[in-house]
Amino acid sequence: MEKEKVLTKMTDAGLVAVVRANTADEAIRICDACLEGGCPSIELTFTVPGAHKVIEALANKYTGGEMLLGAGTVLDSETARMAILSGANFVVSPGFNRGAAELCNRYRVPYMPGCATITEVLTAMEAGADIVKIFPADLYGPIIIKDIKGPLPHAKMMPTGGVDVDNVDQWIKAGAVAVGAGSSLTKGAKTGDYAAITATAKEFIKRIRETRASM
Repeated sequence: MEKEKVLTKMTDAGLVAVVRANTADEAIRICDACLEGGCPSIELTFTVPGAHKVIEALANKYTGGEMLLGAGTVLDSETARMAILSGANFVVSPGFNRGAAELCNRYRVPYMPGCATITEVLTAMEAGADIVKIFPADLYGPIIIKDIKGPLPHAKMMPTGGVDVDNVDQWIKAGAVAVGAGSSLTKGAKTGDYAAITATAKEFIKRIRETRASM
């Protein structure tokens, strides 16, 4: 899928599911549950055993572009390349890595590095990051989005860490183009309640849409 289409589909939904799991099967079930709830963007972290194989399996399962497959916790260019060759549509890092940024630009794949200061955000943008992941977002709260947008009004940011259905509206109102949600979205997997993940995803999408409509 072309880079522009990936970014549009991701921001239209406004939610990226951060998937961590103990097994490949658990990861796939979480991803399926999120998609069923209306969240097409999946950030499968490389802490999942055999993550690149899970990405490949999902890419083969969803050949029509229904699911946007992202690789998360990517620390270097080698892992980024592995993820892309396995079928990843976008790459996410907990921090900025120039090698990963350059590789993703080479393949025209969106790279979203984690940043926590305006200097880091600016560095990431200058390296070609279309969306910057604000991480860990819970250390700052929605005010960081507004503060960064003061001098950088064109910055596109996605907070991750501490985002849940009760505060997602605050992040959207602050100017986030999307949010990343991990345990607050996928915690049902711990008890095998994948239906709860689907229900939570639906609630996230609903609140994001309602908030955008009110702005």
